[in-house]
Amino acid sequence: MIEVRDLVKRYRKAEVNAVDSISFAVSPGEFFVLLGPNGAGKTTTISILTTTLSPSSGAVRIAGHDIVQDSSAVRRNVGIIFQKPSLDQNLTAEENVRFHALLYGLYPWRPSYRLMPRDYRERVNELAEVLGIQKEMFKPIKTFSGGMKRKLEIVRSLIHRPRVLFLDEPTTGLDPEARRGLWEYLGEMRKRSGTTTFLTTHYLEEAEDADTVCVLNKGRIVSYGTPAAVKSDLVEDYLVFDAEDRAALALELQQLAISSVPFEGGQTKVPLHPGRTAHQILRSIHTPLTVIQTHTPTLEDAYLEILGREAGATE
Repeated sequence: MIEVRDLVKRYRKAEVNAVDSISFAVSPGEFFVLLGPNGAGKTTTISILTTTLSPSSGAVRIAGHDIVQDSSAVRRNVGIIFQKPSLDQNLTAEENVRFHALLYGLYPWRPSYRLMPRDYRERVNELAEVLGIQKEMFKPIKTFSGGMKRKLEIVRSLIHRPRVLFLDEPTTGLDPEARRGLWEYLGEMRKRSGTTTFLTTHYLEEAEDADTVCVLNKGRIVSYGTPAAVKSDLVEDYLVFDAEDRAALALELQQLAISSVPFEGGQTKVPLHPGRTAHQILRSIHTPLTVIQTHTPTLEDAYLEILGREAGATE
């Protein structure tokens, strides 16, 4: 659904590329997440993919269409939620959505919501209910808070049932309940319609359920794969033990040939690997333990490890 090959973007007078020869592919229905710190090239990349910015070189195809040669077809197949709101402040919420639907050629023009086709009205109600803004859909945008504007942009981006949905920090400004509702709806939408979802986010927990994670840093891809693969390559599972008789615990671990290292506060850290599970280790230890903790790495752990290694490599 998305093909990116050797994509480069260099801005005028810049000394380095904002996006530096990156390549990746996203399959139909996939949930793809682009991660990276500020200045990594995420927004530049998504701007190129959505035809709002021209590439310096390389090739990109969305839903089979070249982003340069057939940009109109690309835009018909995508929905976009950018970081900054792009709503008409002089219209009501529903009028913003209706205008968007008319631009996409989904419905003929009608002067009011009541005269719009039933399919449109049902779609607007469905999306507004998911995001909890049914009562506000006929109010002026100028009365909306930042979070309310973000919810409306989400409604607008989904009204035409896009084949590819680009989400650039979509939940910024949303309360936790609205964030949860949005992701539940997007998950159901992917199951029902097979919509390909391309996300950039600062909330790393939102990337845990991704099919593929791509980490950018300084315009280059520094890690790529499933969340599990990214985590397993960089960070480890481990157990943390403590005992009143720490000397006896250390001796027993040594006799069992279980490698361990000192941990915070004098505790003992035992790394895990596929051939040595937490259950196996616990069954083999007879020294009375006062602390037993397991640590399973998160994507955030891996992400911080990636950036830390990258920073160390450039020093």
